[in-house]
This record gives sequence, C-alpha cells and structure tokens, in this order.
Amino acid sequence: MDSPNSMPEVMPVWYIGEHNTKRPLPVSAELINHAQDLGYDMLTTPITNSHFQSRVLRLLNSYNEAVAEGAAPHSPALPLVSSLEDIDTPLTPHDTITQLLTYTSSWIDLGSPDPVIAYLSRQVFSLEIKYAAFCGATTTVVPGPRLSNGPDGVSQYARAIKEALPTASYMQFQVLMPMDGTTKIAEDQEDVGDLARFARSQYSQQAESKTKNSGPFSAWDAWNTVRSICRYHNRLSVALDVPRRLPASTLQSRWYSEPLRLLQIPASSFQVNARGSYVLSKAHQLFIFRCLRLKSPPWILLADVGPIPGVDDPDMIMTYATGHISPGAGDDVPSSRSSMSASPTPAEAAQMSKVRKGSYNDPTPHLSYLRFLHRNQPQKTLLERFGGGFQDYLQSPLQPLTDNLESITYEVFEKDPIKYAWYEQAIAQALHDWKGQQKTTSSEDDAVVIAVVGSGRGPLVTRALNASEKTGIPVKVYAIEKNPNAYVLLLRHNADTWGGKVTVVKTDMRAWKGPARSDGTFGKVDILVSELLGSFADNELSPECLDGVQHVLNPEHGISIPSSYTAHFTPLSTPKIWADLFSRSTSIDPSSFDIPWVVMLSQFDYLSIQPGQPEAPPQLSNGTKMNQFNLEAPLQPLVETAWEFVHPLPPSVLEQSNIRRGGSALGGGGGFTGGDGANEHNYRFCKITFPIQEQGVCHGLGGYFETVLYSGSEGPVELSTNPITMEDKSKDMISWFPIFFPLKTPLHLPAGSEMEVSMWRQTDDRKVWYEWLVESFMDINGQRIRLGVTELHSSKSNGCMM
Repeated sequence: MDSPNSMPEVMPVWYIGEHNTKRPLPVSAELINHAQDLGYDMLTTPITNSHFQSRVLRLLNSYNEAVAEGAAPHSPALPLVSSLEDIDTPLTPHDTITQLLTYTSSWIDLGSPDPVIAYLSRQVFSLEIKYAAFCGATTTVVPGPRLSNGPDGVSQYARAIKEALPTASYMQFQVLMPMDGTTKIAEDQEDVGDLARFARSQYSQQAESKTKNSGPFSAWDAWNTVRSICRYHNRLSVALDVPRRLPASTLQSRWYSEPLRLLQIPASSFQVNARGSYVLSKAHQLFIFRCLRLKSPPWILLADVGPIPGVDDPDMIMTYATGHISPGAGDDVPSSRSSMSASPTPAEAAQMSKVRKGSYNDPTPHLSYLRFLHRNQPQKTLLERFGGGFQDYLQSPLQPLTDNLESITYEVFEKDPIKYAWYEQAIAQALHDWKGQQKTTSSEDDAVVIAVVGSGRGPLVTRALNASEKTGIPVKVYAIEKNPNAYVLLLRHNADTWGGKVTVVKTDMRAWKGPARSDGTFGKVDILVSELLGSFADNELSPECLDGVQHVLNPEHGISIPSSYTAHFTPLSTPKIWADLFSRSTSIDPSSFDIPWVVMLSQFDYLSIQPGQPEAPPQLSNGTKMNQFNLEAPLQPLVETAWEFVHPLPPSVLEQSNIRRGGSALGGGGGFTGGDGANEHNYRFCKITFPIQEQGVCHGLGGYFETVLYSGSEGPVELSTNPITMEDKSKDMISWFPIFFPLKTPLHLPAGSEMEVSMWRQTDDRKVWYEWLVESFMDINGQRIRLGVTELHSSKSNGCMM
C-alpha cells in the first residue's frame, strides 16, 4: 500500500446555500435552477407565510378582547389555530423539495412565560412541522429558544422539540443558535408581529428576573439543555449563526465539538477590504476551515446578502461558482497555492459547461468569495490524510496476546513515517554507546545480541539491521513471534531480504528461553526491542509481556527499547461520541460505556485549559499563507500524567512476583482482585484534579502516552501522542489514535469548578482492566462542596487477556 505521503489529497467539498429572511416570492423549480446557475447548492424557504402569521395574530387579538370584555364568567377557551390552507404556505410537494431547507416561523415563542403565547406557538410549530414532513422536506431549521425567557423557557422549548421529533420521523432538525449568548440573531429583532411582543407583563417580568446574569456561554447552555432533554437525538443538530465579531476561543471550540450541521453567515459578518470587496476576517476563515474539516462538514448559508440577481432574466447564466471572482476579492486572503482541482458540488458541476455572458461585474460577491476560500483551503495534515474516514469512529482495542493479527493490521502500522525511523535511531544510539562504554556482549563472537520480541511482519528487525550497518557494529538479531501466520512471512523475509542474518523463533516471548547455544544451554540478550505499546501505553499489556521476557535480558547492562512509558489523560466534551455510545448501549452492547475505545478524536472540546493563554486566537498578519493556518484546537489542554512503567524492572520485584505465583505461604494471602497477586506490581492508581475554567459537560477522558525509547549520550529518543508534546517529540506520527474512557452519564461542570478523576489499572493474574470515576467540586462560602459523582466504570468484562 502507498505511504501516507503519497496518498492523494481529497479536499472537503463545500455546500453553500442562500437564505433570505424576507423572500418575496415562493421558491419555484425555476428559481432553484437559476440559483444553481449562479453557484448556490440550495435555497431556504419558510414553511408558512405572512398571511398565516396575520391569521394567528388576529386570533390572539380576538382572544385578548374576549378576556378584556369579560364575556364569560371564566376565562375563554384558549385560542385554537385551525389547519393550514393553501394561501398560508408557499410550500408544496415537488421534486426539488430535497434542495430546500425549510425554516419554521421565527415569530413564534415556544418557551414563552405567557401560557397563551406558548400554546399558540406550539400549535403553529406543530402544524408547520407536520406539513413540511408531508411535503417531503428532509431538513428544517428551527429558531433556538429565546434566552430572555430564562431557564424555564428553555425547558419548555426543549419539550416542544422532543414532542415534534417523532411526528416527522425522516426529518433532520437543526436548532439555530447564536454563538454568543449576549447577542441576538438579526432576524429575531425586527418583526413587529413577533408573538413575544404580546406576552402579558406579569409573565415577562418574572422571566426577566431570572436572566440578569446571562453571559456568552448562555446560548451554548441553552442548546445543551435542549439536546440533553432530547437525549442526544441523532436527528437533532446545531445551526450556528456566525456573528461579525467572533467570541472567545473557548466558546468557539465548544461549538465546534457539537453536532454542527449548518453555518449561517449573515451579510453583516463580512468586511469590506481596501478594494471594496466583501471578505471575512482571518478569525472567521480559521473557524470555517476548521469546521469544514469535520467528518460530516456543515453546510454554509449566506443570509440576507441581497436578492438573487437576474431573477427576472431566466436566460442570465454566469460561472462565478468555479472560483473566478471579481478582481481584488481575495486580496485579504493571500495564498501560495493556485486554485485547486477539487470535487465540484452539484451546482458547480451543472454550471461548469456553461458560458458566461455580460461583463465581469460580479453579481454574487459573497458567494464568489466563499468559493475562492473553498479552492484555497489549507492542505490536510499527514494525520488527516491517513485517518480519513476514521474521525470519531470507535474501535475496540487490540488483544495482541489472545488474537493473531491480520497482515493488513500490521501493514497499517508500518505506514508510519516517524515511528520506525525513531526506533532505528534509538537502536543506533544504543549500539554506539555500547561500543563507547566498551561493554561486553552476550555472544561468543563479540556481536551485540538484539531480540525483537513481537516482531509482527519484521519492520523493527529491518531497522535493527540498518542501525548495525550505519554504526558498523556487528549484531546478532533474533525475531520472536507467536503469530503462526506472521512467522511464515518472517521466514520468507529472512531468506529473501535479510540474507539469513536473522534467527526466527516461533513462540510466545514469555516462554522463550533465550538464544540457543551449541552446548544445549541458552544465552542472554543485550538489547530487547519491542513495539507493544497501545494508545494508553500499557493497555495492550506491554508491562506484562516485557516482565515475562526480562529473564533473557543480560542482568548487568541489558537495554530495553523502550525503556519507559507514561500514560496521560484530560477531560473532554464529546457529544457526538457519547451519542454513538448511547445508541450502542441500547441496541448492541449494554457494556459500551465500560470499554476504553480507541478513536481518532476529531469533534471534541478540551474542558481543562492550561493557564495564561489568550481568550481569542492571535490576529494573523496579511502575509500568512492559508496553508500555514493551524486548524488544531486553538487552546492547549491541561494533560496530566496517570502513571509510569520502567524496563527492565529491578530483579527483586520479579523475584517477589515469582514467590506469589502459585499461592505459596510466603506469597501472602493472594491478590486483591483474584488470583495469586503475581502481577500486582503492575497495579496502578491515580487521583488527579483538573480546574474547569468555563461551564461544560464531560463525556469522558481522552488518553495518550509518551515513551522514552532510549536515553544515552546523545539525549533521549522519544515518541508521544500527548497533544502537548507530540509536536516536539514525534510530529506526524500516525501509528496510534488516542484512547477514550467514556462516562455513562455526562457530568455537568460549572465555570470555576474542579473535576477529580480516580483511575485504577487492575489485574487478577489472568487479565488487566481499568476502572474510573469522576467527581466535581466547587468552593462555596469557603467550603468544598461535591456537585456530582459518576458511577464506577469498569472494563473488567472486556479486559485484556494475559
């Protein structure tokens, strides 16, 4: 298979639509075709029109008059909205319905504190959803809850959404939210017929008293309440209104972690550069680029950028969607790359064969600018190219001791451009130091004895031979492998590639007695090389394997590569992964939340941030190239160390382990969790506290590792998947994805609180498993109050067998 560097780069496709909050005409098939000629991929339409709004307002007015006149001894019946009529809606079933995004009415208030307004709004909402579903609409955008109604209003709104989801079983619901809770979406501010204006004062004043301290995160908090009440429904997602001034990086990252399906960019968010062209700030570009790299990238809607040009001229055809924009429109976005050849959207494909008429005066400058950004988006990183399609995909950890891996699994690991080069460097340094320190060898002919234990298909064997050749130091290499299928390939490699220089042994490394000598005895090994590390360092039983083979290592100056490794973790917000696990737990595997999963983390947010970082990303200079943009999370997380393993172990530790094995009286009363306790020297425990700067929800822990392969006269040779140190220690390494320890019940964390993680590495001599729980605390009036605690999670039933 090709190396990651040679993989073709398939850039994300951008789907861009047009949204007019005051669209004067119904969206016809002809209008859709015309918009596609201009380069739009979709249009929006309201489900109902102003006629229907006027009918509802008249009904409310009649009700209020009846109440004021006291026409009955009791309050009159609540106003009842009759069924939709043809003059109430521009929507009709049609072949083009799938190219439309339907919008429910922004003038209703589902969370109104006034029960009459809320009742009317629920009726309108229900009528609209049911009719849109009847017409075949697949996606509807629902204006988010009014934050001015307070937390009670959000709960009422969420219930209405939950009630509507089963009534339109094939429809995707996208809740339109502002990024910053202190701002409003423009289309909500101007409608004089907004039902919220008619809420009775005694109710609206109660709501206002509960919303005095709303801050930037209040919009996200409202969304979190809605999706929590709807139990992370897989047809419920976020449509995000992108303001002219983006909020702090912490809030941007939070929205990025959510199920984001739509970015609505109003005309007011664009700036005009020195040439008079519409452009977006560098911060906007960075946020859009990052969101469009998601596995399921959001669509983009240009909102209120002016009427669709040429509506009255059906023969007007233009080619601006191909990326050829008006002069100077891209001057604010310098790039060293020419326009790329990316997969066209359906609208572009339909347009590319047509010929532009008229002058070059761009009738769709906002759209053309976005197409320019699309053509010149930053290149994918090596990890993005290698892991394409694996973002947030849950994989069970390998069981290398009990399972014999397939060739394709080995092949994937062997693609890594960094890992094996670093291993070769570590072996070469060890050989160089061996010679410089004039150590004696374990062989009869003064060659350094190297054993590659768990050889797989032999990449480390090749690297050991390369290191010998580069240093000029003779070696004897042994390849130890238990997999009978890989053993066949190792024998073939030895005959065809290694020239018979390697001794291939088929056995479990723990049962190997060492290099066989002519007199029937067994010798020792000078350098023990292994690649047994998992995503959390020790989760594939590297400690147990290397303990079991240590008896063959020269006790005086034997070297283990790796010599040590540490496990690390940090709390994460991962709504997408949690929703996936919840679905699995209810339909496939009830133990899904008790499994540490290997996953290429993509759509997530760090909950604990290193102190002293700027709230907003640094402003990029005009000389910054697009392909130099850093699309990673803008803030560095606080990643703490769980525990460490060192090899080789002191002989006394292994001696005590052997005494316990077999249950002798000298070995004590047996292990704490079963067995004799022979492996309890590999038990670990940690308790770590993380500060929580902004409110959030913890869905689990992201786990990483660091390892020192060898540390000698030239310094350490290290590998790392820790997001803090990976760039410096092993940039572009792709062999390991992080590990994820999920929480069965998401833990809500207020701003300024602390989160405590307790984690155990348990063993009963037959297998190894992890246990973890999370607690939250907050200082209130000088007392440390526990706010919440999860249950104790345990992977014992899915432990790694020894």
